[in-house]
Amino acid sequence: MMNLLQKTTTAFFLSFAISSVVQAQQIYNLDLESSIELAKEKSKTMLILQQSLKKASYDLKAATSSFKTHIDLDFVLPQYTETIRQWEDSSGISFYPVRQNQVNSYLTINQPLPTDGYLFVRSGVQSFVDYYADDRNAQISSSIGLRQPIEAFFGYNQIRLGYKQAKLAYDLSVKQLKREELNLVYDISQTFFTLLSYHERLNIAQLSLNKQQEAYTIAQNKYSAGLIREVEALQMEVDLGEAVNNFDIARVDYSSQIDLFKERLGIDLRDSVVIKSDLGYNQVLVDVEKAVSLAMENRLELKENEIQIELAQMEIKKRKAEGMINGDIMINYNFIGVDKSNLTIPLETSLNNTWQNLINRPGSFGVGMTINIPILDWGENRAKVHGAQATLSQNQIRLDADKVTIERDIRTTVNRLQSSLNRLQLLEKNVLVAEKSFEISRQRYVNGDIDSQSMALERERLNNAYISRLESFINYKLLLSDLMRKTFFDFEKNISMLGK
Repeated sequence: MMNLLQKTTTAFFLSFAISSVVQAQQIYNLDLESSIELAKEKSKTMLILQQSLKKASYDLKAATSSFKTHIDLDFVLPQYTETIRQWEDSSGISFYPVRQNQVNSYLTINQPLPTDGYLFVRSGVQSFVDYYADDRNAQISSSIGLRQPIEAFFGYNQIRLGYKQAKLAYDLSVKQLKREELNLVYDISQTFFTLLSYHERLNIAQLSLNKQQEAYTIAQNKYSAGLIREVEALQMEVDLGEAVNNFDIARVDYSSQIDLFKERLGIDLRDSVVIKSDLGYNQVLVDVEKAVSLAMENRLELKENEIQIELAQMEIKKRKAEGMINGDIMINYNFIGVDKSNLTIPLETSLNNTWQNLINRPGSFGVGMTINIPILDWGENRAKVHGAQATLSQNQIRLDADKVTIERDIRTTVNRLQSSLNRLQLLEKNVLVAEKSFEISRQRYVNGDIDSQSMALERERLNNAYISRLESFINYKLLLSDLMRKTFFDFEKNISMLGK
């Protein structure tokens, strides 16, 4: 468990961090979770996708609202006209002047139907003044009616298609946003653990330097006492110089990686970052069948293909409907009252006369049907239908291929995760053995049982054990993050990412 490494205090690292803090504009104390949240806030791609999701949400709301009752109030206040118009009859062509003024208002209630038609109620009042005739024409009307496209019963339903397309676009936007979020989680995790790796390598280099300094001191004492040859003491001095150089390289690498980490998070390079993490982990055993099932259910590639298949099916239905009989059924019932009076008659009186006329006049009924029958198009519609069917087949083939690829990828990732866990547990034991072996070798070197070369080999073995365990730990954590973004499920916390 790297007891020695975790317990080692790096004086140089502390001074390096303190100097950075002094010069920094802002201090960030970050662990993996806070790093991810900070990256989400500053990610331009996330902001763009959030706006896309917002747009899709509004489009879905608009499509849902299209099923509800709509009410409109129209005014003409007023519409004055002066012009010359032409009149033509058996006696020839003549022209006459026009000077008119129109005022009206209509209230329309429109109720869309699931059958792609609509019911409507329309009521209004109109006053039409002809100044040359010196009269006023008033009208009050109210009507209720139905319009129904014939092809909606056996072919193409526009209102349902609009809603379905909006719903699919919204679902797709949700998945796109979540996928980008999980990709961001993986990328930031990778950057964070890389920084953690450089941090731990710096600690390892410091630990190695401390041990080499101790060995060098022992060698100098033994050389002064005449217990070892000069060449061995000089070799210890060379090894110490190499340890100092390795530490300096680790320090520079760590500093560069911190700047890269800041860049990925979108924070100022002059700010200070202090990462908070340890090398602890949970043993996660993943059911491969569950992982495959979650990937099949949540993967965006499959969802996109499924949406394309549904849209292709709608397109086929639409193309077929274009080659069928189409038309409209119209039904309406009207109540109309009219009045014609001189301009000297008050407007109120004219409207009262109009209302009385509406009451006394029986309602009028209208019904009609328009039909269009395609007879000859030289195969145009059939070609469009076949083209839409080819697109459907293409999307179905792509969906089947993606399912196989995703299942293979998930099974490989789960197997690699299990192998990584086994290797990590093995390397932890290797670290314990290397630490004990080094302590034994150090004591043997003090006692004069081994030379400096054997001591250097033991120190190198311990460093390699630390680094191997560190690399295995990072690989294990990244595989967990990779599996999460591929399945939309956090197996470490046992929660769905779609519910967050």
